[in-house]
Amino acid sequence: MTRHALFAFTAIVLCACGESARLSVSEGIGPQPQLPEPNRTLTPTVNIAPARGWPDGGAPTPAAGLQVNAFATGLDHPRWLYVLPNGDVLVAETNSQPRSGGGLRGWLERRIMARAGAGVESADRITLLRDADNDGVAESSSVFLDGLYSPFGMALIGNDFYVANTDAILRFDYETGATSIAGEGERIAELPAGAPNRHWTKSLIASEDGRTLYVGVGSNSNVGENGMDAETGRAAIWAFDAATGEGRVFGSGLRNPVGMDFEPETGVLWTVVNERDELGSDLVPDYLAAVNDGDDFGWPYFYWGDTPDPRFSARERPAQSDAETPDYALGPHTASLGLAFAEGADLGARFETGAFIGQHGSWNRNPHSGYEVIFVPFEDGHPNGPPVTVLTDFLGDGDALGRPVGVVIDAHGALLVADDVGDVIWRVSPAEPS
Repeated sequence: MTRHALFAFTAIVLCACGESARLSVSEGIGPQPQLPEPNRTLTPTVNIAPARGWPDGGAPTPAAGLQVNAFATGLDHPRWLYVLPNGDVLVAETNSQPRSGGGLRGWLERRIMARAGAGVESADRITLLRDADNDGVAESSSVFLDGLYSPFGMALIGNDFYVANTDAILRFDYETGATSIAGEGERIAELPAGAPNRHWTKSLIASEDGRTLYVGVGSNSNVGENGMDAETGRAAIWAFDAATGEGRVFGSGLRNPVGMDFEPETGVLWTVVNERDELGSDLVPDYLAAVNDGDDFGWPYFYWGDTPDPRFSARERPAQSDAETPDYALGPHTASLGLAFAEGADLGARFETGAFIGQHGSWNRNPHSGYEVIFVPFEDGHPNGPPVTVLTDFLGDGDALGRPVGVVIDAHGALLVADDVGDVIWRVSPAEPS
């Protein structure tokens, strides 16, 4: 392909918005989402909201009865959050490392992601934010850990602090109240990170007894187009022994499981999953699901239970699907990433029992979807009812002012939201009486 032809093709792909949704986002939400026939096109739908950032004084809009303020600003691509027992807030300032290989498709993907705000270099650090006077704004920050490698998930077990880099789990010694950790840490387990390492984030959560670390490992492709050998150990949640680092696959067939949390009433592990692309704007819905030991959710051959992906022939996929059906759809292409159950939250009765979810927002749906934080109400340990929008208006005139990622409940019951385009941590709390 000549240089002129390459740029012409790039322009076509970057403006490939001809295919449009026929259903509303809400029709792809809930325990029984509508699943229309796939709409495959010559070029994938590309509808990017260019990353602009917030204007001075700008902020997302909270739900009625809530207020929002900037807990911390001036960060470098903040993605994931963790609250230490003493109330200090840790934020992973991180991004993917430069991808190798991938050919023309990989090059185009990198261009698309850069326009959407994901083209910045990785700061490769964890920053500690401290709100010593409890006014809802962090007045101090310090580099907690530096020199990491696309860090993401974090967990503290006793005095052992664990970090999931994109390629390994590291363990560090931690002292209560410390504002930094020195040393390289102990590398206790390797994680799949082979090129092009498409879904690079590695989320991490510790079991209540502190014996097990669960790690979310996304696929290395959309639907295995690089061959299934490149997917070894991926599209799965792993369970690692926190002491020895010995690991095994806990749940599989999960294209990109990112946020994880334990449902407070049942103790069951739940995750939010980014589903596959290039089947049209109405497919496939991202989802929220309980994951039990040995569950298989069907990727890449099936979606939403036993629905076959048309890109695989009957000979290529298993004759019969034993895939689990997800519990709750979150809308197509919403890029649902963050997950935090409401235990400990103090945001009023509407948000007492259920799950907060950060939706990073679509780049391949026309019109856009996601770009908000939602709350899925629960009853008796399961989703019950339509979602409630908690934080919205991350889009302005078609541009991304911000993109929500990780969510967590802070020590005072407020909701913290990492915004990796606005480079800010938002804090959502009850509105003050007028």
